[in-house]
Amino acid sequence: MNKKLPPHARPGARALPTAAMQLDLFRDDFRLRECPSLRARSIRIEVRPDREVRLIYPRWAARADALAFLRAREDWVRAKLAELQARADGCPPPPPVRWDGRDEILLQGQTVPVCIEVATLRQIQVRIEPGLITLFVPGTARDDARQLERALRRALIQQAQRQARRLLDEEAMRAQLRWTALSIADPQTQWGSCAADGRIMLSWRLIMAPPPVFRYVVVHELCHLVHMNHSPDFWAQVERQMPDYQIHKRWLRDHGGRLYHYLPRRRARA
Repeated sequence: MNKKLPPHARPGARALPTAAMQLDLFRDDFRLRECPSLRARSIRIEVRPDREVRLIYPRWAARADALAFLRAREDWVRAKLAELQARADGCPPPPPVRWDGRDEILLQGQTVPVCIEVATLRQIQVRIEPGLITLFVPGTARDDARQLERALRRALIQQAQRQARRLLDEEAMRAQLRWTALSIADPQTQWGSCAADGRIMLSWRLIMAPPPVFRYVVVHELCHLVHMNHSPDFWAQVERQMPDYQIHKRWLRDHGGRLYHYLPRRRARA
């Protein structure tokens, strides 16, 4: 992926040395290598199988422009990372939902079938059970993919909210901390966030991850009530609360991108 630079960009500007750094992409660490180049004529991004992302740009281009270009294409980078991880795992991305009774989705780390039952109802109702999701659908909505998708997404969001509240209450009590409000969203660049006043935001997609992974993100955000940073003291706090957190952090790094293949966000039309 590349970007042509505007004609006013000035050759001869001070070159920056090649640098390696970490960029946090929805809590998913990958290695970013900045590569100012004498030969490059445009800004471009390369995603490599070893999870290295190379940001290549002419040595005379502004570094801020190159980083802005990368930030604006985080969705593309995430998709490429997930694609490469799926290939490495020998597990291709799931197909789009077809609503033909053969669909599957991730729920608490397990692939479960999504069944459709025509029923005498006014609105779609969704029942989520261990190992099975059933949509009870009025006959008039049976072939309305958009309605079916909205209903399933809404049910999963509600399930995520219930799970999040339970985990927040349990973990806050254990750590003697206090959270004040919860919002469930579908952020593209993080799994959760914590404000200094105790407001917690969590991604609804965590309901698709194994339960300990969901718990890790809750613990992670609650620990920000003590340390609003990612300092060694912060990670020590996380470890006291969840000694095996590294396992679940690694799961998000290696598999988190796959959660975005299920019920992907619809882009707004221009």
